Amino acid sequence: MKLVPRSRVTGEDVLDGMTTAVISVDDALRVTSLNSACEGLFGVSRRMAIGAPVGDAVPHLKPHEPRLRTSLATVSGFIEREIELRRNGDPPVTVDWTVTPFLSGNKKPGLLMELLPLNRHIRISRDEQLQAHFDASRELIRGLAHEIKNPLGGIRGAAQLLEREYPDDDHREYTRVIIREADRLQNLVNRMLGPNRVPEKSLLNIHEVLEHVRRLVQAEAPPGVELLRDYDPSIPELEADREQMVQAVLNLLRNALQATGSTGTIILRTRTRRQFTIGTQRHRLVAQIDIEDSGPGIPASMLEKIFFPMVTTRAEGTGLGLPIAQYLVHSHGGLIECRSRPGCTVFTILLPLEMT
Repeated sequence: MKLVPRSRVTGEDVLDGMTTAVISVDDALRVTSLNSACEGLFGVSRRMAIGAPVGDAVPHLKPHEPRLRTSLATVSGFIEREIELRRNGDPPVTVDWTVTPFLSGNKKPGLLMELLPLNRHIRISRDEQLQAHFDASRELIRGLAHEIKNPLGGIRGAAQLLEREYPDDDHREYTRVIIREADRLQNLVNRMLGPNRVPEKSLLNIHEVLEHVRRLVQAEAPPGVELLRDYDPSIPELEADREQMVQAVLNLLRNALQATGSTGTIILRTRTRRQFTIGTQRHRLVAQIDIEDSGPGIPASMLEKIFFPMVTTRAEGTGLGLPIAQYLVHSHGGLIECRSRPGCTVFTILLPLEMT
C-alpha cells in the first residue's frame, strides 16, 4: 500500500493564505501573531510587530486599545461593521472587525481579531457610480456641443460675407467681434467634444512626462509659487499615450496653480501601490501620481461633482479641464481621485503598470 505523504502545510501557511487580516494578542495586548493580509492592509512588518503593544505594532488600532482591554477583562468579544480605522496622514481603512477572546496554552486570556477589508468593495461601488454619472454627463454635453457647432459655422460665415459687403472700418469692427466670438465658442465646443482618437500607447517614463509638464507650468507660475518634486525612481515604464498623459497632467497642474494663487507650494509626488483596485479590476501594481497644492481647498459639497463637465469653482473657469483629464486617464484603464481640506488639495492619478 502506497502511503500518502503527510501535508507540510502549517497553521501559519493557512493564515497567510487568507484575505482576512488576522491578529492575536496576549493578556497585555502584545501581538503574538499576525498574517500577511494584516501586513498588507495596515502597511506593517510582522517581524517588527511580534511582541510589541498592539497600538504600536498597528497604529490604526491605537485609539481602540481601551475597548480591547475591556474585552479582555470581561472575556467578551464584539463585532463592528464598516468601522473606519485611521492613522495620521493615511486614508482610513474600512473593515468589518470581529474580536474573539480565547485562552492560550498557559490559560491566560488573549484576543483573536479578524478584520475583513471593505475598501475594495466600497471603491468598486463608488467608482462605478462616478463613472456612470460621468458617462451620462459626457454624452449630454457632446450632444449639446454637436447641436451648437453647425449654427456657429453659419454665424461665422455670415459675418465674413458682411465684412466683404461692408469693408469699411466702422462695419468691420462689428464683424470682427462676431468672428472672434464665434471662434472662441468653436474652440469651447471642440473642448467639450474632447479627444476622439484611441490612445497610441508606447513605453514611457512617467517622470519624463511630469518633468516636461512641470517646466511648462513653471514658466507660467508667479515667483511666489514653489514647485517641489518627490519622485519614486523605482517606478517602471508604463504603456501609455504620451500626448494624452501630458494633457491630463497639464490640466491638473494648471488647476493646482490657479488654486494656489500668487504664493504657495505645489508638490509632484510618485509612488507605487500593490494589489490595488481600480473600478472592478484588481491590479498587481499601480502607479500613483499625486499633485498636491496648498490652496484654500475644495468645498465638501463640490468634491463629488468636480469631474462632471461644466462644473467649476471659479467664475472664469469652463469646467472642462478636470473632466477631460479624467477621460484621458480612464481611457488608459486608470482613475483620478481627489481629497481636499483647507491648505491641502491632492489630485491622485492611478495608472495600472501591467503590460498590455
